[in-house]
Amino acid sequence: MRRWLWGLGALAVLALMSLVAAAPATKKRYRIAVVPKSVAFDFWLAVKAGAEKAAKEEGVDIIWRGPSDETDIAGQRAILENFITQRVDALVFAACDAKAMVPVAQKALKAGIKVITIDSGLDPDVSLCFVATDNLKGGRIAAETLAKLIGYEGKVGLIPFVPGAATSIQRERGFKEGLKKFPKVRLVATLYSQSDVTKGMQVTENMLTAHPDLKGIFAANEPGAIGAARVLKARNLVGKVKLVAFDAAPTEIKALEEGVIQALIVQNPFRMGYDGVKMAVKALRGEKIPKRIDTGVSVVTKENMNRPDILRLLYPLGKK
Repeated sequence: MRRWLWGLGALAVLALMSLVAAAPATKKRYRIAVVPKSVAFDFWLAVKAGAEKAAKEEGVDIIWRGPSDETDIAGQRAILENFITQRVDALVFAACDAKAMVPVAQKALKAGIKVITIDSGLDPDVSLCFVATDNLKGGRIAAETLAKLIGYEGKVGLIPFVPGAATSIQRERGFKEGLKKFPKVRLVATLYSQSDVTKGMQVTENMLTAHPDLKGIFAANEPGAIGAARVLKARNLVGKVKLVAFDAAPTEIKALEEGVIQALIVQNPFRMGYDGVKMAVKALRGEKIPKRIDTGVSVVTKENMNRPDILRLLYPLGKK
């Protein structure tokens, strides 16, 4: 009797062991660090929202952390180094400086951490995938848009942001290339905002003082645009000096509605965050991913801003 019971118990144990062996292994929950150039502007909040949506869909955890200032290269490097030490599974980040962040990205890759860049890439690009606007194209479109607004003739100014940032470099280059098509449009000033609204106001004042006959300005990002818009309002130059700006922060959209800004060159930051996390997950699963994803660019004016497709771009989380 005892032998029979013992045999029955042994069979039960074996059966249990076979069930455990057959059960699928617990799926690892990946940790993905998402590091913007700054946490201070609405653009980056849209990136965060896209990253969070992708993380929810994929069942992964994201850690959102970035410097308070887009010019804080050392601060961003320290954040990325810390995530490498923590052994996160992937880094999704927008480089404050295209060259300075290359060694950090290489270090992460060497440690087995997947690296995806968004918005602002690396030079050379060592990331597995770069998800961003075609900023050269965006700069050229801005030149064409501004030239048309001023009647294809007159002096214009350019406000890029941070000299070492890939996005700033590319938008500046694209704008200057685009202007070559319009020989009667003269670029008379290129002054950097340092991604700071106050500095954006200062350089706009300097442009207008040096060139009182200025007919147009291209501000290459949100802080520069807000600074320029404030100065045009203060000087009663709304509509007289045409303003084309990159991005679509609430303040910029309001300025467009008021006629202070005549056109916005709009990216898709929500998609950058979303696709960035999606590509990181694919890479972690060993799936093939593209080297480059263009998230697109659109020209938004007062005339087309209420179209359904444009509204989705301006308000990715819904209009409040």
